[in-house]
Amino acid sequence: MVPEPSATAKINVMRADQPTALPGRHHDPIVAIASAPGRGAVGIVRASGRDLTALIAAICGRALQPRMATLLPFIGEAGQALDRGLAIHFPAPHSYTGQDVLELQAHGGPVLLQLLLARCLQAQPGLRLAAPGEFTERAFLNDKLDLAQAEAVADLIDASTEAAARSAARSLSGAFSAEIALLAQSIVDLRMLVEATLDFPEEEIDFLEKARARERLDAIAAQVATALSRARQGALLREGLRVVLAGQPNVGKGSLLNALAGAELAIVTPIAGTTRDRIAQTLQSDGVPLHVNDTAGLRHDIDAAGEVERIGIDRSWQAIESADAVVFLHDLSRQGEPAYDAGDAAIASRLPAGVAVVHVANKIDLAPGVAAADAVALRMSTRTGQGLEALRRALLQCAGWQAAPEGLFIARTRHVQALRRTQDHLRAAQQHAALHDAALDLLAEELRLAHRALQEITGAFSNEDLLGEIFGRFCIGK
Repeated sequence: MVPEPSATAKINVMRADQPTALPGRHHDPIVAIASAPGRGAVGIVRASGRDLTALIAAICGRALQPRMATLLPFIGEAGQALDRGLAIHFPAPHSYTGQDVLELQAHGGPVLLQLLLARCLQAQPGLRLAAPGEFTERAFLNDKLDLAQAEAVADLIDASTEAAARSAARSLSGAFSAEIALLAQSIVDLRMLVEATLDFPEEEIDFLEKARARERLDAIAAQVATALSRARQGALLREGLRVVLAGQPNVGKGSLLNALAGAELAIVTPIAGTTRDRIAQTLQSDGVPLHVNDTAGLRHDIDAAGEVERIGIDRSWQAIESADAVVFLHDLSRQGEPAYDAGDAAIASRLPAGVAVVHVANKIDLAPGVAAADAVALRMSTRTGQGLEALRRALLQCAGWQAAPEGLFIARTRHVQALRRTQDHLRAAQQHAALHDAALDLLAEELRLAHRALQEITGAFSNEDLLGEIFGRFCIGK
């Protein structure tokens, strides 16, 4: 078994020329308001540090029983009661951060919480305001959570759908990490066999052949492919799909946005060019967030448009270039008109090659007997709602989404990228393994790189810049 990496190993890529001391800021006692901004029934101030004895004595006036909620007054600098609430002391190492933690639950008035926060900062020397995500970062550095679990904390808070919340909870419980750990251990076992063969070349025993190393390598590669597929699903569940509604003026883009949202979000008139700027709305389909953008109508005769409309068209093309999927709306009632058909052809020629495009024939209620063009996959009416569900399914299909299986974990783009690198290294390892003894050293190196890529997911190997990027996106107090 590979030993659990230390906090030092987690914060530095393991190189012999790197320092091993943790940055000093991780030893400072910290404090922050941990509840959401605004007024509420309850507000929370949380502190963490190696020794909070002075803080507890100053605020609570006495020692606290570990992990027991105690109702008492919170004492101000002059001895007055700032509020009366619950205080809970979690002594190290049995706390969220692995350090001493003090949680003060007061009434949720913003002014009161600021007074309580200021009192904490005054009560214990060296106590400072926590940076965003610093409590969870300390939990990671003190082996309370691995990096994938720490990210799941933020994902659970930010979840925009029920499916995303459930998947984030599974990742927080360690389901994703456990799967990665099993894969990593399988690679380690295989590395041991290869290293043994390299270390004892004069032995008559063929370690790799006897242990069926190539079959085991193929099995690991298949397991990584499965994990990668699930991670792509989890990343889509977390990040959603960026969808842009595109087409010529007055084809029904605003009406489609309203139909998808079930609300009048976009102004809809018979006048072409009503939409001049992007209108964005996040919806959900099958638990997947859909970030839908209605854009200004695209004109091929842009010189005839006014300056405001030209700016809107430029922004439309910018949105299309950054989209995951484009819904290209065609007006069935105008199909066959030379100017209109030329406009559609001009738009189609400019669509980015790497963006999925769903062609939709709209206004079938106005042209029930007109056949759609061959490239058009769907027929619909934004007025009646016919074809709306088929469009939702088509969007999920072009994103590669499958019905969320039970046990799906949340994932991030960096997890998908790490699994892809692992897969690439394993493919290279398979090629070297096919050469038998001629490429054993290359096989060993590819297995090492595959193992390292996997460990980046849980944070066993990661750099400080990555940690700063991840935890810097957390809310203060978490």
